[in-house]
Amino acid sequence: MKIFLRQFLGRNHGPLAQFIKYGIAGVIATIVHIVFFYAMGAFVLAALEPGDPLVRWLGLRASDVTDAVRARHSIINNVAAFMVSNLTAYLLNIGWVFESGRHHRALEVLFFYAVSAVSILVGSALMGHLIHAYGVSTTMAFGANVAASLLINYVLRKHVIFKR
Repeated sequence: MKIFLRQFLGRNHGPLAQFIKYGIAGVIATIVHIVFFYAMGAFVLAALEPGDPLVRWLGLRASDVTDAVRARHSIINNVAAFMVSNLTAYLLNIGWVFESGRHHRALEVLFFYAVSAVSILVGSALMGHLIHAYGVSTTMAFGANVAASLLINYVLRKHVIFKR
């Protein structure tokens, strides 16, 4: 257990400790994404409707805007949240999970964002297919989306973007 804890806390780690650290970094980045998205929707570009369960539960500010405006603002807020949460993920990954230096820093960041974009597209397509073709619940399909994104991101980041 001491060896695993040392691997977990340090930079020299085995595959299991690295994958667990990667998962934790992903959870942190996901929380950043959710918080940023809802903060934008409540305070910057109105994207929350009064009947939304999270609006009621958290007491967030909602605006009475049309569905078209809410949809457009939601997309913009989601892209902004993606940029911030992906930067969070990148910083956690180079600081705690992987070793930077396989590529020039600018290229490394570009690859990092490109891999994330691919995983979002693949995961979203999988989610939509599971719902449309098999009638899977949204929550289960979203879980498949997250799992697919996690695996795609981990493998490509580990073997293409970072040194180890």
